[in-house]
Amino acid sequence: MKIEELDEVENDRRNDGVKQLQIVRVDDAKRVLVGAGARILFYPTLLYNVFRNKIQSEFRWWDEVDQFLLLGAVPFPKDVRRLKQLGVGGVITLNEPFETLVSTSLYRAHGIDHLVIPTRDYLFAPSISDISKAVAFIHKNACCCRTTYVHCKAGRGRSTTVVLCYLVEHKQMTPAGALEYVQSRRPRVLLAPSQWKVSLMVLFCAPHSRKKTKLMI
Repeated sequence: MKIEELDEVENDRRNDGVKQLQIVRVDDAKRVLVGAGARILFYPTLLYNVFRNKIQSEFRWWDEVDQFLLLGAVPFPKDVRRLKQLGVGGVITLNEPFETLVSTSLYRAHGIDHLVIPTRDYLFAPSISDISKAVAFIHKNACCCRTTYVHCKAGRGRSTTVVLCYLVEHKQMTPAGALEYVQSRRPRVLLAPSQWKVSLMVLFCAPHSRKKTKLMI
């Protein structure tokens, strides 16, 4: 190989490295900006949701998605007793710390297990590993006839992502079928592109999906 060709290869590698660094910086900047916006908008949007819940009967704080599964908005401390009465034995919180209104100690005082998966609002989704933990948490509770309450701030995106993944893995639904079903139970759910992408990825990781793939091979 000529010296000129070696120089071209080295330059290509450097350019690729620069591009990757630029992408990382853009992603970090987006995360910071979205995080700042989420902090500013948290209480105004929370109050808006509370107001709609008071005046619109169809704007429910939580909805039953499956026999042992509730999907909804961030609970207040006063809601913990009511959740316990509904048979809730586990809560999955997908809020960041500044969005969380109920402490783990309060849940435990009522005999409720608490799984915390801090996830940034609006454009972001839980990681695949965190979703696996959440799905296992829901399934374990369901096997013991205990209800799990999955929530984020409004019960629209982050929490819906986890619920879809559970339905795909344990109810043998497709992501599209699961989304349509959840929307029939809670019409205002809305996924960001990254959240929908994670739901599709879980489809190929689900045990029943792997079995189908092996049969096709």
